Amino acid sequence: MMKKALIVGIDGYERSPLKGCVNDAVAVNEVLERNGDGSPNFSTRLLTSNSNSVTCGVLGKELQNLFSGEAETALLYFAGHGRTTKAESHIVAQDGKEGSWGPSLSQILTYANNAHSNIKSSIIILDSCYSGNLGEVPSLGAGEQTSAIGNGVTILTACHRSESAAEYNGHGLFTGILIDSLSGSAADILGRITPASIYSHVDQTLGPWEQRPIYKANVQSFISLRQVTPKISGEILRKLPTYFKNPSDVFPLDPSFEPDRENVPEEFKHIPVNDDNTNTKIFKEFQLCNRHGLIVPVDAEHMYYAAINSTGCKLTALGAYYRKLAEAKRI
Repeated sequence: MMKKALIVGIDGYERSPLKGCVNDAVAVNEVLERNGDGSPNFSTRLLTSNSNSVTCGVLGKELQNLFSGEAETALLYFAGHGRTTKAESHIVAQDGKEGSWGPSLSQILTYANNAHSNIKSSIIILDSCYSGNLGEVPSLGAGEQTSAIGNGVTILTACHRSESAAEYNGHGLFTGILIDSLSGSAADILGRITPASIYSHVDQTLGPWEQRPIYKANVQSFISLRQVTPKISGEILRKLPTYFKNPSDVFPLDPSFEPDRENVPEEFKHIPVNDDNTNTKIFKEFQLCNRHGLIVPVDAEHMYYAAINSTGCKLTALGAYYRKLAEAKRI
């Protein structure tokens, strides 16, 4: 089923023009259109103030189109001004003014909420001031905020409800990290990039004194926004139940697994490398898994010494997780 995205960037405000939002939208559009291998990903609609008049009417119509019809995923990305009043918060259209700033955050959320179940997943990503208000409504009599997020909706915003969204090096600070995340920095072992992994990467990159990103979701499972080259191939991961019959097993190693005979201690140089390269091939796969935290050497600092000293290696908790996925034929 189709994945579609509306990507909006507005620099050309008459009163308070911005500089990085069109750049942000173009870059996000470019990275979302294709997966890491060049295969099609999202069908995108790019709306920027340097080539379109992004008025209140245009934004409202495009939002309705985005969250209508049937799709696997509908994604909104907006970079531009945000405005908050006592009554409501808004993304600001190019012609936004007092009393008519642009679509309200509650209206955007209503579109996304109502799209389920014709649209399985709705993703809203905002790089604008006060965007953390999205998904909140005043509590009755409490003066606080509660969530009003519908099924299948995920929200990722640049900042808290009371914060401004900063710019850095030609991009919004948040969007610069978002683009880095979508380019692969937030990918899991299998190369999948989810909204939750993006938030984790943004959260860890921004310090505690900088603007704080917000992540909210009402989902039963995480979806992949983009696929990049896996850190470890599925072929290797599917072998984990073969190498480790049980999650707690130790796989025995010996010097025949280590192909280097020039740098090994003298007493091991006479030990032949496995003739058909089976052991050395397995060891290379184990070393790759070790680099990405799935396998650790037993009673040794490095995998090399685990082989030379004939100890072994075992799965980490992460490795046991991927072993379980492989055993369940989910890889």
